[in-house]
Amino acid sequence: MAHAIEQRRKRGRPRLVDVPHPAGGPIQTIDRALGVLRILAGAEGLALTDLAQRAGLAPSTAHRLLASLGAHRFVFHDEERSLWFIGVGAFEVGTAFLRSRRLAGIGRVTMHALMESTGETVNLGIEDNGEIVFISQVESHGALRAFFRAGTRAAMHASGVGKALLAQYPKPRVREILHKRGLPRFTARTIVEPEALFHVLAETHERGWAVDDEERTLGMRCLAAPIFNEHGEAIAGISLSGPAVRLTPERVHEFGPLVRRSAEEITASIGGRAPAARAL
Repeated sequence: MAHAIEQRRKRGRPRLVDVPHPAGGPIQTIDRALGVLRILAGAEGLALTDLAQRAGLAPSTAHRLLASLGAHRFVFHDEERSLWFIGVGAFEVGTAFLRSRRLAGIGRVTMHALMESTGETVNLGIEDNGEIVFISQVESHGALRAFFRAGTRAAMHASGVGKALLAQYPKPRVREILHKRGLPRFTARTIVEPEALFHVLAETHERGWAVDDEERTLGMRCLAAPIFNEHGEAIAGISLSGPAVRLTPERVHEFGPLVRRSAEEITASIGGRAPAARAL
């Protein structure tokens, strides 16, 4: 009986404890793990030996990779059939990407309209692990313009989208992000004191749109407003960025409401709604 159980473990699921890395270092381990995920994604369940053969790995190496992936729920093992499948962890990561792609696609028309009406670059950003990640951009036609490549990250306290989202988050969550990320100084105008930032976030919350007043890059200003999902949660932000010589204080007050209306339009397009009460 014990021999049969041991034989089944060899064909199927390894113990998920004290798992060493496969030889070749962490980079090779990651490459091999991603290869295993791709193979499983294209199959309807695979036995360990079949998976190892397709991946060009020794069964023992495949065992260890599957154990690590299983610990993070990226794969799971069907004990009855001794087959490995893609897990819910991979699904969660994939759907996060799809949400970003859907939001970026739906927002393009509004982004183009805002760029044409203001002449400035328009960006779409989301929060990831306490930072802003820009996922889409419509560039200005001007020779001097802001540029953020898709995937560029920014500190939340020193970006328009970041402050637009922080202004919608509960205060404990804001403090958690600040504790994790800190308040690094980028320019002489960067807000580096928590209480000063909370004061600005309260004003931003009341106004409905945020301002990055040369706080990340000298000579550049940014206006941003939050986009909400169907639960009234701020999930993204649309921003307008340009040189301070064009985005003068007068233009800031003129364009701020336009950015907010663009955010409201995208919110409606994705079936979202602004919360009735948005207490900081």
